[in-house]
Amino acid sequence: MNLSKTEEQLMQYLWSCKKAFMKDLLDAYPNPKPATTTVATLLKRMADKGFVAYKLYGKSREYYPLVKKGDYFSNHLNGLIKNFFNDSTSQFASFFTSKTNMTTSELEELRKIIDTQIKKQQK
Repeated sequence: MNLSKTEEQLMQYLWSCKKAFMKDLLDAYPNPKPATTTVATLLKRMADKGFVAYKLYGKSREYYPLVKKGDYFSNHLNGLIKNFFNDSTSQFASFFTSKTNMTTSELEELRKIIDTQIKKQQK
């Protein structure tokens, strides 16, 4: 299950805070800040989807992520590869390296990363 763009934005704030009360999340937004009720609705939707949970302290809720940022990004990226590149990582890599204006030094760095990963997998 994926998050909407507005839920993703809020989740980014929560990932960076690790845990936060409503006031902390509202403070993270740039001006103009969303209404408290808007953020509360987003948090409820995200909790219903299993992305966040909270601890009660009296009437206050301290929210925390249930999904790690890396796991969410990995699932999201794998979905893009499946839906847009026929589930082919090589098609994705070809698109990524040819359409993103990477410099020669960035491509060389990417080659080093790939070579390192190949060596790890061969062990």
